[in-house]
Parts: sequence; structure tokens; C-alpha cells
Amino acid sequence: MNKINSVCVYCASSTQIAPVYFEAAEELGHLLGERKLRVINGAGNIGLMCTVSDATLEAGGTVTGVIPRFMVEQGWYHKGLTERIEVDTMHERKQLMADMADAVIALPGGCGTLEELLEIITWKQLGLFLNPIVILNVNHFYDSLLEMLQKAVDENFMHKRHADIWAVASTPTEAIQLIYSLPVWDKNARSFAAV
Repeated sequence: MNKINSVCVYCASSTQIAPVYFEAAEELGHLLGERKLRVINGAGNIGLMCTVSDATLEAGGTVTGVIPRFMVEQGWYHKGLTERIEVDTMHERKQLMADMADAVIALPGGCGTLEELLEIITWKQLGLFLNPIVILNVNHFYDSLLEMLQKAVDENFMHKRHADIWAVASTPTEAIQLIYSLPVWDKNARSFAAV
């Protein structure tokens, strides 16, 4: 089993999404908090990000939010987190979140979430991030993206072994199980970074 102390959670800040997504975010936060895992996220005060944070804290866990200063100036930050780290840029934010994470779980989200997820997948492909990445496919949200990624593998835009970069969970419980059981990669993954 992997030694997991911190989990980076990518997810939506939208408030206009179906209840099923909020329910999954709350359940995930509770599960992470009950295990006393530190959640790392973007420090947002709305949407799934806020829901995960609140549920984690309620269950006894801690939350470290990483947020660019311009977002703090807009008042877009959660005021009740265990720790808030302010950075200058979005790039710094993503780098620091990845650096602190023993695993990544991606809940559904928009362009920001998709961009974070695809970037961390790319970093793992290049041996820059070696830890488990789990796509929590609530309500089949990620089906189209998973089909696209498989198409990239099938048409040799990615190596067949790159399909092992991520795993897919349908429930928060399964996502937690996967972060503990997925193998941590080795930097030698760089040997097959290119097809």
C-alpha cells in the first residue's frame, strides 16, 4: 500500500451543477477527512472545491489551499481552511499543488479542472509526477474524455503503457482505494515518453 498523507483534488467551482456532483464531493471530502489526509486544492469558496474542503474539515481532516493573489483580491478564497498559500501565478499554483501531493483525484469540472488533469497526466508521462492519478467519473462525466484518451493510444499518439497513467473510479470509496493501491511510477517512464 502507498503511504498517502496528502491528496490534491481537482474539481469545479461552478455552483450551477447537478446535486449528484455535490454529493460525490461531500462524500469524498468526508472519506479524506476521516483518514486524516491533507487535502490540497485551489482554495476556492464555491462549488465542488468548497464542498470538498468543508466536508474534509468537518470530518477531522486538514485542507491546504493554494491560490494566486489576484483571486484573493477578488475575494474568491475559502476563509476557513487549515492553511492558505498565496502565489503569484496559476503556473506556480499548479506546480505547488503537485509538489505537495502524494496522489491526485479529479472530480468533474470545467476547463480549469480539465487543464489541471491533462497537465498532471502529461507530467506523469514525462516522469515529472510519479504518484497515483484517479479520475472520479461521477455520473459518467468523463466518458468522452476517456474515449478521447483511448483514441490517442489506439492511434499511437500515446504509448499503450500511457493508459496506465490514470485509473478510473465511479465512487469516492473506489477512488480512495485506488490511491492506496496504484503503483507509484519510476522516472524511467521517460524511456517510453515518446511513441
